[in-house]
Amino acid sequence: MKYYRHILGLSIIIFSLVSCGNSNGKADGYGNFEATEITISSENNGKLMQFNVDEGDALKKEQLVGYIDTIPLSLKKDQLLVSKDVIASKSKGVLSQISVLNAKLKTAKTNKTRVENLIKDNAATQKQLDDVNGEIDVIKNQIRSVEIQNAPVVNELKNIDVQLQQLDDQIQKSKIVNPVNGTVLTKYAEPNEVTAFGKPLYKIADLSTMQLRVYVSETQLPNLKIGQNVTVKIDDKDDMKSYDGTISWIASEAEFTPKIIQTKEERIALVYAVKIDVKNDGSLKIGMPAEMWLNNSE
Repeated sequence: MKYYRHILGLSIIIFSLVSCGNSNGKADGYGNFEATEITISSENNGKLMQFNVDEGDALKKEQLVGYIDTIPLSLKKDQLLVSKDVIASKSKGVLSQISVLNAKLKTAKTNKTRVENLIKDNAATQKQLDDVNGEIDVIKNQIRSVEIQNAPVVNELKNIDVQLQQLDDQIQKSKIVNPVNGTVLTKYAEPNEVTAFGKPLYKIADLSTMQLRVYVSETQLPNLKIGQNVTVKIDDKDDMKSYDGTISWIASEAEFTPKIIQTKEERIALVYAVKIDVKNDGSLKIGMPAEMWLNNSE
């Protein structure tokens, strides 16, 4: 009889330990879903000639969603091209002189090589080599003189080339290209509106994977690590819906519990923020509350 009482008592103790270790009816962390939101702004000034964006649209990376009027930029570019042609025509005479002098310099250098070879065979004198070197120096000085005369024109042409590159860059930035895959959350502008550099056009976020931010106490930290699999639960009609989650970030510094916690005692406690990546099946929304359950204590 004592033996059976011993077995029964031991069974009760084991059951109690398992029950305590299995679940106390509370989640290991509470928080809300969030996503990385990106605000896309205008990179140029002008009228929105086309803007194909609506809230809820799923956009692809590098997708063209609109463009800003480029007619003023194109007209300015045409004007610069005409100015460049006029300046270049003025410098043609000087440039042709440089070409002639370069040809003479090439011939003089050939003669120098020939005289040097003749000297080796004792068929030429040092004076002949000195004469050729003198001729080369004279031609180089003539080229340098012509280039100095032409310097203002060359610099002006370079300046126009820089302005043309700037215009090409502005024309390219008149295209509104979506930078990331995601869903449009908010739309700030409409077609035919006049926009300006830095003005927000729309906000987008990748909702395919959501981040659940929860706060845990210092005593819970030893049970958490980056890459760890956890269970995330949300309210679903009469029951809880579960998702697989992976811890992607753990704060290195403690902070005070957010104000959304109701009790004063909990609000003044120091906690650590934890982010959990969860694949979104379309049910998860930004700001939605959820629970984190550690798989070894669910």
